[in-house]
Amino acid sequence: MVSLVQRGVVYERGARQGNSRYRETVDKKSAAWTVPGQRPNRNKKTVQYPHRLARYEVPADLREAALYPEDLPKFAPVLTERLSSSNYRERFKLLLHLEEIQMDVDIREFDLHRVCLRQVGEYLGLQVPGLAEGRPSVLIGDSVYLTDPGDPEGPCFEGFVHETMKDEVLLKFNPEFHRSYTGKDFNVVFTFNRGQLRKCHKATEMAETLEENVLFPSYLQPRPAVSLSKPGPMHGSSSSNTGNRSALMFMNQRLNTRQRAAVNRIVQGQSRPLPYILFGPPGTGKTVTVVEAILQVFTRIPSSRIIACTPSNSAADLIAERLHGSGLLKPGDMVRLNAWQRRDETIPECILPYCRVGDDLDIASRYRILVSTCVSLGTLYSLGIQAGHFTHIFIDEAGQATEPEAMIAACMVAQTDGQVILAGDPQQLGPVLRSHAAKEYGLGVSLLERLMCSPLYERNEKKFADHGSYDPLLVTKLVDNYRSHSAILHLPSRLFYHDELVVKADLSVTHTLIEWAELPTKGQPVIFHGVRGEDLREGNSPSWFNPGETVQVVRYLQALLNSSKVTCDDIGVITPYRKQVEKIRLLMEKLSMESVKVGSVEEFQGQERPVIIISTVRSNEDLVGFDERHTLGFLSNPKRFNVAITRAQALLVVIGNPHVLVQDEYWRQLIEYCVDQGMYRGCELPSTALGL
Repeated sequence: MVSLVQRGVVYERGARQGNSRYRETVDKKSAAWTVPGQRPNRNKKTVQYPHRLARYEVPADLREAALYPEDLPKFAPVLTERLSSSNYRERFKLLLHLEEIQMDVDIREFDLHRVCLRQVGEYLGLQVPGLAEGRPSVLIGDSVYLTDPGDPEGPCFEGFVHETMKDEVLLKFNPEFHRSYTGKDFNVVFTFNRGQLRKCHKATEMAETLEENVLFPSYLQPRPAVSLSKPGPMHGSSSSNTGNRSALMFMNQRLNTRQRAAVNRIVQGQSRPLPYILFGPPGTGKTVTVVEAILQVFTRIPSSRIIACTPSNSAADLIAERLHGSGLLKPGDMVRLNAWQRRDETIPECILPYCRVGDDLDIASRYRILVSTCVSLGTLYSLGIQAGHFTHIFIDEAGQATEPEAMIAACMVAQTDGQVILAGDPQQLGPVLRSHAAKEYGLGVSLLERLMCSPLYERNEKKFADHGSYDPLLVTKLVDNYRSHSAILHLPSRLFYHDELVVKADLSVTHTLIEWAELPTKGQPVIFHGVRGEDLREGNSPSWFNPGETVQVVRYLQALLNSSKVTCDDIGVITPYRKQVEKIRLLMEKLSMESVKVGSVEEFQGQERPVIIISTVRSNEDLVGFDERHTLGFLSNPKRFNVAITRAQALLVVIGNPHVLVQDEYWRQLIEYCVDQGMYRGCELPSTALGL
């Protein structure tokens, strides 16, 4: 169902106009006027930068057209055209607008009606249900609007978020509003910061300046290797040929052959200006390789200026921590650029000396290594930084970034001599998007995935048999897995990675539970527990839960924690529905159990745990088609399936209804694998469907 905020009404598209269902909502735009609030003080002098981003507002006719997604190709034929340099900007502009329209719709779900605020010192406090879980996501500096439910034509009061608590935000409105407020009820409208979208729009404009063969690579003309400075003494490094100027002295001596090959290719830069791809399946040491490559470029190419960026703060922090941990950098060499709203307490202590915020852009841009999220990096556009200021762009977890997000960084590199390195895995989850239409027409395809599907970058077993089936100048695929037990790794390796992953994990971790009493087969730490439960919903909630699976999850948790082999921090529970997350947490609380992390697949991507328990929830075979059409749960999403089953190091437990899951080819193969290896227990199996 596609909705749209328009003239104070959210229309829910059930039929054409005249037969549409609708519900009234608060809309600040319908108010007679808006009384501005007080913005947070950044505790820094206001800096005026020479370039301001355009607004990139969503056109009204597109908002109208989005009501009828099946007609979007008629409204904008470019959506169904093959992506090219000639339609690149227009296509992504539309996709970003479609995503914003859906963001607008989604945040309306959290509007509050007839609530009062409380005095909290100089602020007014507003209780926000769901704030702790990011529903809604409210950040310092965001705007909140109040309207009088008894006076729809009256003023709209703008308030700015100054502090966020567990379930409350502290706001500042116009001083007169604070003086006169006596506890009156107001309707509340939340907003989101459009800064991320505006930076993405700017990046797609900048992409038009790139050469055709950079944006859409069709041929490779190898360049001479970059000239390197003479290697000097480095902490923990060694080389078999210290007299060779071109030989690398690896700081991390534990790198395997393919990791070293990737670092060499990145430093030599023979593919430039075409992007170089580090293809890193789960647990293969992708980020370790990226960090080594950054350090080599930094030490061996003195003229280099490096950006290391990721889609998330946690991933960017990890890179900064590892660069700091090398012992080769000091605060004057590297800067960790943060959004100004970010609190110091959310930043790892060891990288605090490297941190600057958006107000320090001019200073931050002078460092040789700049670590940031892709979006925060977009603030550099305010300085008018031109392509060529940076020589090397590393984008880690590139598969999780939309192409416009990746372009924020990629457009800052020198066009002829610059090197862009994309590190990630196209077989894992892509960008998190709100709009089904934006996904359908390509915004969910990362730059990494698009390139790896192109003829120049795609797998070619015949031509590159001696190089892991990829052109070694463009792609290195890592295959040594340092995470999982062989029983856990076997199936994803076969289904997603051409059966090439090699078990290299530490046995002291992976074999922790091979004798656990609950295993159907000792030595095989995988369990598929069949449960023919009932999937339910509460009230108007769209989210599902399954009481039978909830109980079974907690039983396994109790058995594990009683075994003394693992702690609560060693266990993760993955389930696709927020309501099931709530029910599992609630049952743990009732039983006074220690807290275990419970969340969606997206929350666990990039993470690992000794033990992973998966609750698939759905048990109604009649509703599987609905889930497939709306990409809900695990079904019909191979990438989500892959991420879910590759987080575990020592034990994987899957709890679900085999009669439902067998309808998906990937889940069917998991069930067949578990049955074949004696790792299945629980309800009777659908033998005809499984062919058993």
